[in-house]
Amino acid sequence: MIMRIKELREAAAMTQKQVADSMGVLTSAVSNWESEVALPRARQLPQLARVLGCSIDELFAPYDTEAAAAS
Repeated sequence: MIMRIKELREAAAMTQKQVADSMGVLTSAVSNWESEVALPRARQLPQLARVLGCSIDELFAPYDTEAAAAS
């Protein structure tokens, strides 16, 4: 699963700290989400989408079926 958290955060002109403060999590959690070391919990997705000004669907990169078929 590829998430677009960093891309959306930068588009919202927010720092990792600002997102973390808005979510009530540590800055390291946001960093881990962006690098996909860890992922946000399902119950955090609505709040994350609100903070970033997007829909939950927009948090996820579209799945490229052509690229998957080629590998």
